[in-house]
Amino acid sequence: MILPIVTYPDKRLKTISEPVTDFNEELHTFLDDMYETMIKTNGIGLAAIQVDRPIQVLIINLPNDDEEGLQDKVNLLEIINPKLTHSEGTTSYQEGCLSVPKFYEDVERFEKIAITYQDRHGNACSLEADELLSIAVQHEMDHLQGKLFIEKLSYARRKKFEKEYKKLLKEKKR
Repeated sequence: MILPIVTYPDKRLKTISEPVTDFNEELHTFLDDMYETMIKTNGIGLAAIQVDRPIQVLIINLPNDDEEGLQDKVNLLEIINPKLTHSEGTTSYQEGCLSVPKFYEDVERFEKIAITYQDRHGNACSLEADELLSIAVQHEMDHLQGKLFIEKLSYARRKKFEKEYKKLLKEKKR
């Protein structure tokens, strides 16, 4: 089932997500619905809060390195109750967000990270990530803390965003 995406400036996006304690069929169905929603909206990551569920769940499915850039479901990461255990270096990457449509901006993040998390069955897992995967994990983990990527922008870039966003809203009303 395709779930509706909560978009900025909706206050629900500021909610801090709660840990998952039940790894049941309801969670599995929700994860499947999140995947369908992410693929349908051309995303590479989605946090549960973006579909109005304040639980510590995120999914990521990076495109293949081939020319088509298809998202193969075998590469899907379902990350539940993540904890950052290591970070190093910094990098900048142009990010976008399904909850902040049509806006892209360079954001500085850790270059490499390591996390621990649980899978859909509650099993303990770990992940080391760099490049786009590192960026995507950090972006989605921010959502679980009620943070959007636009909050990482400098004052001047944030003002630019606010101006462009108001312009988009006016165009939508026409």
